[in-house]
Amino acid sequence: MPNDQFVISKLNPSIISLPEQGMKKNDFINDFKQYYVHLLGRDEHCQTPYYAGEALSLAIRDRLMERWKATHLTYKNNDCRRSYYLSMEFLMGRTLSNAMLNLGVTDTVTQAMYDLGIEIEELISSEQDAGLGNGGLGRLAACLIDSCATLQLPVIGYGLRYEYGMFTQNIVNGEQIEKPDHWLRQGNVWEIERLEYSHSIKFGGHTELQIDENGKQRHCWIATSNILAVPFDTPIPGYQNGTVNTLRLWKAVATEEFNLEEFNAGDYAEAVAAKITAENVTMVLYPNDANENGKELRLRQQYFLASASLQDVIAHWTMMHGNDFSHFAEKRCFQLNDTHPSIAIAELMRLLMDIHGLMWDEAWTITTSTMAYTNHTLLPEALEKWPVKLMQRLLPRLMDIIFEINRHFITEASMHWPGDSERLRRMSIVEEGEEQQVRMAHLAIVGSFSVNGVARLHTELLQQGLFGDFYALWPRKFNNKTNGVTPRRWLAACNPELASLITETIGDGWVTDLMQLKKLEPYAEDAQFRHRWRAIKQAAKQRLIDHKQRKHDTKLHFNVDALFDVQVKRIHEYKRQLLNVLHVIHLYNGIKKGDIESRVPRCVLIGGKAAPGYRMAKKIIKLINNVAEIINSDPETENKLILLFLQDYRVSAMERICPGVDLSEQVSTAGKEASGTGNMKLMMNGAITIGTLDGANIEIREEVGDENFFLFGLTEEQVEARRGHYDPVAIIDQDKDLQQVMHLLESGYFNQFEPGLFDDLIGSIKSPNDPWMTIADFRSFAEAQKRVEDAYRDKDQWTKMSILNCANSGKFSTDRTIGEYNREIWKLTPQPVIHQ
Repeated sequence: MPNDQFVISKLNPSIISLPEQGMKKNDFINDFKQYYVHLLGRDEHCQTPYYAGEALSLAIRDRLMERWKATHLTYKNNDCRRSYYLSMEFLMGRTLSNAMLNLGVTDTVTQAMYDLGIEIEELISSEQDAGLGNGGLGRLAACLIDSCATLQLPVIGYGLRYEYGMFTQNIVNGEQIEKPDHWLRQGNVWEIERLEYSHSIKFGGHTELQIDENGKQRHCWIATSNILAVPFDTPIPGYQNGTVNTLRLWKAVATEEFNLEEFNAGDYAEAVAAKITAENVTMVLYPNDANENGKELRLRQQYFLASASLQDVIAHWTMMHGNDFSHFAEKRCFQLNDTHPSIAIAELMRLLMDIHGLMWDEAWTITTSTMAYTNHTLLPEALEKWPVKLMQRLLPRLMDIIFEINRHFITEASMHWPGDSERLRRMSIVEEGEEQQVRMAHLAIVGSFSVNGVARLHTELLQQGLFGDFYALWPRKFNNKTNGVTPRRWLAACNPELASLITETIGDGWVTDLMQLKKLEPYAEDAQFRHRWRAIKQAAKQRLIDHKQRKHDTKLHFNVDALFDVQVKRIHEYKRQLLNVLHVIHLYNGIKKGDIESRVPRCVLIGGKAAPGYRMAKKIIKLINNVAEIINSDPETENKLILLFLQDYRVSAMERICPGVDLSEQVSTAGKEASGTGNMKLMMNGAITIGTLDGANIEIREEVGDENFFLFGLTEEQVEARRGHYDPVAIIDQDKDLQQVMHLLESGYFNQFEPGLFDDLIGSIKSPNDPWMTIADFRSFAEAQKRVEDAYRDKDQWTKMSILNCANSGKFSTDRTIGEYNREIWKLTPQPVIHQ
């Protein structure tokens, strides 16, 4: 090692100074050939697009690398305030097309590949999705860090490098079968391993009080089992501005590869057991936590992320400022993406006190001045709690600190509400009961200076209900940051034909200032513009048809003039795919009765994955597929109604789906969806929403106007008012259409050879305790769908509504969201990058 350091210390900087990479067509052709032939060892006989995609990605990465280094140097030289985004999920999707767009070389590279006889779409499609997320939470994180780079804000994303991402979904006999998504099987060309920034993460052991060299008492966490966190960095380019930020993902590896003594003694399995145990921490996204082992692994993952990331930030700080933390809070800020990384609050306290010698009050002031918490759910079951016994066994020092945080907090709260023991019990970080539990959301609130929801209704419900006691204590802590999506990926990249028309009409400023889409409003009255808009929409629908026929090998005859009615999102009871299916059965029943003249042709597409342990969600998938099989094989439905379940829905699938959607289904029970982002992506691409007053639907309707939004269903207040006397059976008895739908379900019409298969689903929606109140909204939903069909018959009017939805989607850009985070929470100064 000393010799290596000596060599590096003598390295002439001119050796690593290279001329800037060219951005012309021939530059890309030459670099592509270089990588394809010399690095990858391929020739003209190689027929696999993967290697061509790899060669092109390396050429693109070279251009990013120059800007990446310049960005890092700019932040370092300016010693600027920085923010760190901690998230257990980053659903990045594919990188190549996004990187080309943000570098501004899409057309040049497309032409370069064409000259080589290569279709760029084939290379883009050969890239594996980085499916390191479950749905909206992870995709939002990806959109947010894209916007941070575009706004030139010094923000680093921290996450986990799961070996297996979100599972691959196969449908066998109508049922979801999960297969491992080994997205790293062929490596990842976009990442760079940074072994020199590895950190050791502790688990187990116990704590002792010891006297340090200065005579001070310190808590020491000893006799631990350690795991190494190795970082892998991915470039996050801003839109054509020279900024490339970093997403740092941690991989777990054993501190020793294996025990050589045990190996030599012949105990081969035990020799590598430590390595296997260590690597399990980042092996799979969302282990099944239906058992204790799964719960423990999830807690390990969360602490692993928090500890590695905080150690990394502090190591960078001490390298620049030594052990002086007096200005740390002025220069650093952490955003906790949901409750998962909230253990970071206790971990920062541990690092500041145990490792760097700060006293409690000083450490707590720094912690509560740097931590900010975003809540993403109104579902109490999604707010994590960890058994105290598990915490004491796995993270004993952290549990000590949490007890102390809680003691200080209860003291403060009791001064505000003297003698109100019931309120203090509700607010305590440690929940008492048969088994003590740590309420991680409470820890996040107590330890943060900012707590935000992700849509206006969501934030109001947090303040009034779930976190009402905390809001009463600290009203100024709470704020709203309505979610968004990045217009680069979700319009400019995924819908280039529509993006070109928009740019031709109003200029290209909308790509980084989505509010400029408002300029499209007058063109909704222009017949020629509407004709061009509709032609682009129809072409997108045809491409979606062609893709689905190839992908599903289906013989279904899709009608491009049919209403494309789409619901794509995680399969969950509160998202109410069941309500959608009930309506499809209602339409089918109408066709069977001869009521076809009053209906428009409709193609209903439903896609999404159910959590492996979520039995009811998987049963919903089975029902969708069974209903689809009956409907699609019935000659009477031809050219009138199709139902298709979209297998293995993921980011790259949504990129194909977005441009071709007419109707966006956002039908969750009011008061249950925090925000939703699929609704924003589809609106941005000209889809019209049918939805409840839930999540961001409320704000979408406000932006586009009631006349361009199909509203139905109970409000959140009405849902709550019905609880305790909800009677779905009485509702069914009073609605003839609903009776017939339920009769088809209950008679086994859709499961003739699988008796009793859907009894649980039927029982759940007929139960007076159904929290989702699916039956209560059926009639309103059916009537709204009738209004949809009436509107769709007037193609000109529908196109006008489509244009106005796109034109009024500007609020739902993550550029706006991040601008609000920065102005009100992070307070960072944009850092234009100076290229050397």
